[in-house]
Amino acid sequence: MKLIVFLVVLPWVAVFARNFSQDFDLTWGSDRVRILKNGDLLTLSLDKDSGSAFQSKNEYLFGKISVQLKLVPGYSAGTVTSYYLASQGSTWDEIDFEFLGNLSGDPYTVHTNVITEGKGDREQQFRLWFDPTADFHTYSILWNPHVIIFYVDGTPIREFKNLDSTKVPFPESRAMRIHSSIWNADDWATKGGLIKTDWSKAPFTASFRNISAQACIWAYGSGAYPCSSNSWLAKQLDAPSQERLMWVQKHYMIYNYCIDLKRFPQGLPLECAATT
Repeated sequence: MKLIVFLVVLPWVAVFARNFSQDFDLTWGSDRVRILKNGDLLTLSLDKDSGSAFQSKNEYLFGKISVQLKLVPGYSAGTVTSYYLASQGSTWDEIDFEFLGNLSGDPYTVHTNVITEGKGDREQQFRLWFDPTADFHTYSILWNPHVIIFYVDGTPIREFKNLDSTKVPFPESRAMRIHSSIWNADDWATKGGLIKTDWSKAPFTASFRNISAQACIWAYGSGAYPCSSNSWLAKQLDAPSQERLMWVQKHYMIYNYCIDLKRFPQGLPLECAATT
């Protein structure tokens, strides 16, 4: 597949959020956001009245986005900490990392999804092979014209390929912002909503640092530049990376929409049957 993308970009853009106030806007719950260590660290908190969120000032069309995140410790049932890319409009595109809280001592669920043209239902869920509340870990999204890859500490856990021959939509024309938030989702997040948020444990706080974007910055109304000189624009998983992906999916995947025949009695989505 040959694709030429013309964007308004710098040929290589590496954005390091050394000061969150420079590169990101607080979108809601701003009184529950703290910026610490001279802008190197940001925390989002949730209480009974509100959660909190931020988004990037820039929009991107393709890139490798990474964040170091330390999740809510202890009792976090009912809460969701999210980190995702999303475009605007009613037929939006979105690439999701969501971290579903749990009872103290029980593992987090990493919930991933790919939404194209406003349609999702492409969930895969994982456990982690470490305690994500004890220290910071790096969560990355690689998004280029060929594939979307989700990484945890450099290990791929999921890929979603551009299968243009199958008519499966792929996000390749809508610019997206980086978003992060913490919010209450106790109607579904923990054991299908059976376990509710315990507000006596509030506030629930997640910590973020070192958000980076090696990405094509989208700018409306200016000239065009061919964003074609960056290695991540053509990157796909090589054989060793495919082996690591298969290892994670064998040992840590707990839900895969592509094998859920009860959910899709009329037939699995096209990408599930495609040879990739």
